[in-house]
Amino acid sequence: MKNPKKLPLIFLITLVGSLLLLYWFGERWLRVMLLYLSTAVWAQYLVTQTGLAWRVASRFIAGETVDDAIAAARTVNSRGLAATLNYLGEHVHTPQEAANARDEIVRLLDCIHQSGVEANVSVKPSQLGLNIDPVLLYENLHVVLDRARQTNNRVRIDMEESSTVDTTLGIYRRLRDDDGYGRHVGVVIQAYLFRSAQDIAALVAEGAWVRLCKGAYAEPPEVAFPQKADTDASFVQLAQTMLSAGARQRGVFPCFATHDETMVQAIRQFVQVQQIPLDAFEFQMLYGIRRELQEQLAAQGYRVRVYIPYGTAWYPYFVRRLAERPANLWFFIGNLLR
Repeated sequence: MKNPKKLPLIFLITLVGSLLLLYWFGERWLRVMLLYLSTAVWAQYLVTQTGLAWRVASRFIAGETVDDAIAAARTVNSRGLAATLNYLGEHVHTPQEAANARDEIVRLLDCIHQSGVEANVSVKPSQLGLNIDPVLLYENLHVVLDRARQTNNRVRIDMEESSTVDTTLGIYRRLRDDDGYGRHVGVVIQAYLFRSAQDIAALVAEGAWVRLCKGAYAEPPEVAFPQKADTDASFVQLAQTMLSAGARQRGVFPCFATHDETMVQAIRQFVQVQQIPLDAFEFQMLYGIRRELQEQLAAQGYRVRVYIPYGTAWYPYFVRRLAERPANLWFFIGNLLR
C-alpha cells in the first residue's frame, strides 16, 4: 500500500499523535505511547494488515522463516560479526502454542548446526509458557537446552517485564546448576530496573553468562528509572561490575546490548584503562540498526554479535524498536509518506 490516504484513519491519527507527543513532551511520552501500542490488539491488527508496514519492519526482521534467519546470519558472519537468532513470539495463551514455539526453536538449533553459521539462540520466557505456568516454561526450556547441548550451542533466556524477573532468574539458575546445563544457558539483566545492581552482583559471583541491556518495557517509577540519564548511569556502572577483575576470575563473559555510542565509548574507555583484552566481552546490537557502528567496532578488534529476529509474530518487537529510538519512528513515517 503506497498511498497513505488508504491507511486506516485511526492508524494515521495514532502516528500523528505520536509525533505531537514527541514535539510537546519529548521522548519519554512518545516512548510510553509506543510501548502501549506494542501490546494493543487493535493496533496490531491495523498495522499487520498494512503491507507497507511489513516492508519497513523488515529493516529490523530477517523474514518469516528459519531459512530467512540462517541466510541473514550467514550475511552477518560474512561481515565479521556473530549472530544470535530469535524466533519471534511472546505471551502465548495455550500449552500447545508454547509447544509449537519450543519445537521451532529446537529446529532452529538444528538448522544452525547443519548450516555452520556462527550463531546462538535467544528465547522469550512468555513464548514458552511463563504466563501459563512456570513449570511449563521450565519443561520447554529443558527440551530446548537438551538440543543446545547436543549441537554444542548456547541459549540465552531474554528478560521481559519486571514482574517476571524472579521467576525467570529462578528457572535460569535451576537449569544452569541443578540440571547441569552450565554454560549452555544464559540470561539478560535490564539496567533500568532498580534491583539490577543486586542481581548483577549475584550473577557475577556465580560466574553467569549475562547480556546487559537498558530495557524495553513500560515499567512504573517504583521499580525502574524514569529518566534516560539515570538508566545510562546504571548501565555503565553495571558494565564495569561485569568487567571487573573479580568477574573475569569467575569466568564471566559479559555481553553489552546497546547502540548508544556514549555507552559504547564508556565501555571502551574502561577496557582501555583496565587493560582488559578485547576478546573478554562482546557488544551486541540489533539487526538493521547502526550497521556502520557494528562494522566499525569489529574492524577495531571488538567482538560484535547481531540479534536477528524472524517469524510472523513481528509486531510487538517492531513497535518496541520504534519506542527505543525516535529515529526509527521517523524512518517508518518517512516510508509511509513516500
